[in-house]
Amino acid sequence: MTTATMTANPARRDNWLRRSERWLDERGKPAWIVAMVLGFVFFWPIGLALLGYMIWSNRMFSGNCSRRTRHAANAFKSSGNTAFDAYKAETLRRLQDEQDAFEAFLQRLRDAKDKAEFDQFMEDRARKKNEDTIDGEAEPA
Repeated sequence: MTTATMTANPARRDNWLRRSERWLDERGKPAWIVAMVLGFVFFWPIGLALLGYMIWSNRMFSGNCSRRTRHAANAFKSSGNTAFDAYKAETLRRLQDEQDAFEAFLQRLRDAKDKAEFDQFMEDRARKKNEDTIDGEAEPA
């Protein structure tokens, strides 16, 4: 194969692993699981490698693989209509701001819960120490 042929057809430049990954992603998680099981049946290291890759790339525990890649690719694609593209960009920015605000709110909730749990622990510890002191069984520090 010549360099001119490879340059003319960019899909040929992708190696077979990337094409296989893209093909499996288009078909979703069931295709990945079938490929992994077949890998274990025919040659167990292949199945183990696929399982490791699925866990490492979060394909095992996330939703549908194809949905994730399709939405990410379409989110920033231009429609050709500048008014709509401006509206879409503003909406995406607003949604990102809302998501950031919500994540900050959740972090404040977690921090408040952690502080309440720590305060409860310290109160229980102080109460236990006072009870031990009252009983005359105080241990030296």
